[in-house]
Order: sequence, then C-alpha cells, then structure tokens
Amino acid sequence: MFRLATPIYVELLTAVVAVGLIDLLWVSGLGEDAIATVTIATTAETLAYGIFLAVPTGVTVLVGRRDGHAPLAPVVRTGRMLWAGLSVPITAAGLWLSGGEAYFLIAFAGWPVYFAQTVVDGVLKGRGDTRRPMRHALLCNALVVALDPLFIHGLGLGVEGAALATVLARAITLAASFPALRSPEASTEASTEPGAGPRTGPGTVAGARAGLLVGAVVRTGLPMSGDFLARALVGMVLVDLVAGFGTAELAGYGVGQKVMLAGVMAFYALRQATMIRTARGEHTGSPLLAGLATGAVVAAVLNVAAEPVAALFAADPGPAVGFLRWMTLYLVPFGGLIAVGGVLQATGRGGRLLAATLAGFAAQLPLAYALSAWLGVTGVWLSMAAGATLSLTAAVLPRTTRAGGPR
Repeated sequence: MFRLATPIYVELLTAVVAVGLIDLLWVSGLGEDAIATVTIATTAETLAYGIFLAVPTGVTVLVGRRDGHAPLAPVVRTGRMLWAGLSVPITAAGLWLSGGEAYFLIAFAGWPVYFAQTVVDGVLKGRGDTRRPMRHALLCNALVVALDPLFIHGLGLGVEGAALATVLARAITLAASFPALRSPEASTEASTEPGAGPRTGPGTVAGARAGLLVGAVVRTGLPMSGDFLARALVGMVLVDLVAGFGTAELAGYGVGQKVMLAGVMAFYALRQATMIRTARGEHTGSPLLAGLATGAVVAAVLNVAAEPVAALFAADPGPAVGFLRWMTLYLVPFGGLIAVGGVLQATGRGGRLLAATLAGFAAQLPLAYALSAWLGVTGVWLSMAAGATLSLTAAVLPRTTRAGGPR
C-alpha cells in the first residue's frame, strides 16, 4: 500500500508546488498587489476544486470496483458528463465573482482544464495506476517553471502572464494524458456488460443505467467534497481567531501550516491508496495503524526540522516552531482519521466520515475560543488535537445499530 501511496504523495506535493509557490515566486518581484492577486486566486481555486472533488473521487472508486469485472467505459462517460455539467456552472460563478480583473478571468476560465485532469487521473488511479498521474503532475510542474518567466517577464505580460502560463501548462498536460485512457478495458462498450439492457430503441434502460451511474458517482464522492470544504471553512475561522493574538502569531501559523502541509500530504496519499485498494478488493492491512504510524513519523520529522525550516520563512521563527511542536498531538490522530477515511469512502460509508469530521469540528471550534481565552494561542492548537481525536473516535467506533456496512 505504501508503494501505491508514494507516487500519489509526489503527485500531491508537486501539484501544491506548481499551483501555490512557483507562481508566487515569479510574481513576487511585481509587488504586493501581484502577490495578493495570486494568493486570492489560489484560494478560490481550492474552494472550487472542493466542490468538484466528488467527481474524481467517485470515478476512482467505481472504476476500482469494476476493473476486471465489468466495462469501465460507462464510468468514464459518466465522469465526462459530470465534468461538463459541473465545471461550467462552477467556472461561470468564478468568472461572475472575478470583478472583471484580467488575472482572475484567465485563471478561472482555466478551471475546466484542471477539473478534466483530475477526472483522467481518477480513472487511472481506479485501475491501480498511480505512477502516470504522478508523471502528469511533474510534467505540469516543469511546464509552469518554464513558462512563468517567459510569459511574466519575457513577454512582459506581468501577473496575467502567470495565469496564462498555468492554464497553458495544464492544457498541454491534459492533452498528453489522454492516451493513458486508451486500454481494452476503458474502451469496452457498455453493451457488453453482463445483464446490460439494449442501448437501442426507446433508450429507457440505457437512460436508467446512466442515471444510476451518475447517482453512484455523486453519492460516493460527495462526502469527500463535504469533508474538504468543511476543513477549508474551519481553517478560515482559525485564521481569524489566531489573528486576534497579533501579527507574529498569525505569521507563525501561516508558516507552520505551509511546512506541515508537506507532511500532511502523506496522510492524503495513504488515504487514496487505501481507497483504491479497498475498491479493487485488495488487501490493505490495518489502515488505522498505518495512519497512526505515519502521523507519528511526520510529527517526529517536523519536530526535528521545525527550527531550521521555520527560520527560512520568518525572521522570528518562534511562533511557527511552537505551532509545529504542539501539532504532535494533532498529527497522530489526524493521520489515523485520514487513512481510515479511504476505507469508509471505498465501501460506501463516506457519510460516516463526513459526520465524524463535522462532529470533531463542532467540538473543536467552541474549545478553540474557550481554551484560547485561558491559554492564549496554545489553546487553539490544543483544540485542533481534541477535534481530530474526537473525529477519529467517531469514525472507528463500531456501530451498534446494525452489523457491518455496505461494501
């Protein structure tokens, strides 16, 4: 499972670098307004992706369940249909909120390309292939590195050049990734599926089957979108809360989060690997123990690296180092929660994961305000650990109302 997760980790880390840091690096010389513009656009894209995340997640799980047992083409078509149906309104909303600024118009108009890439990679992951999505992310990253200076400075397009470079890099990567979908399994017609009805005539059987697949993809992936968006919203609340303790603490929180992100990506890679193997009916060992162990390793590494790494980002690394030290209490249960989430997602119990996440946040936010009034910013960090522990407990406790759960 860790071999399957390693390429996913590289993919996730590379995608974060490409979207978040490279553009900021090249526009940093254009002034604070340019930096703020890229930061706002990146935040908006993250929220937009959280809404769309249900599609690639659902596609990955359904492809994993079918691979080797039923044709994959119906799921691939459903993914394309949902991509068209969701990317257009999400992009339209982004463009409407852009205020007509050129950078936002270009960046938001490129969202459908980004979403399409996640669907393509979702199909590949469902087939147990995590290396090609990693190569796609590396290719996109390399293209952004090459195109950013050309468009921003060489062609004199300024901050708008960063948006153009990113959209073009993603478009080239998407075009290069299409051949990976060509396989006997992916191209098999739905009519060869055992028990499938005729695809000619009134089309009621085919239409009903298509509707069932759409519902299956959305139901399977929707809890993941809910989990993602809930975390993003709670993160915004915590930023506002920490800001009340001063600029230094807020800067330390921001730096600490960026450093911690490199470790947290290992949890999400493990979750995807667990989800893929579970959907494919393959052995996963104990995802809970794997997640807890990964959390402990990440926490240990961050404790060792806290001071030298934080010093690279901040003149006063103290607040960031303090944040990373306290995060030991958060990272271990959080690693277990995220890894277990892969099993719940793949077995049709994603709603339980979302409920556990929301229960944790329902306890975390009041605790954050109460403990911070008593312990200062340390109370916020302790509330995060308490919320993650509660969420993990809710996710793994056996149900007493009925035995087992749907696969």
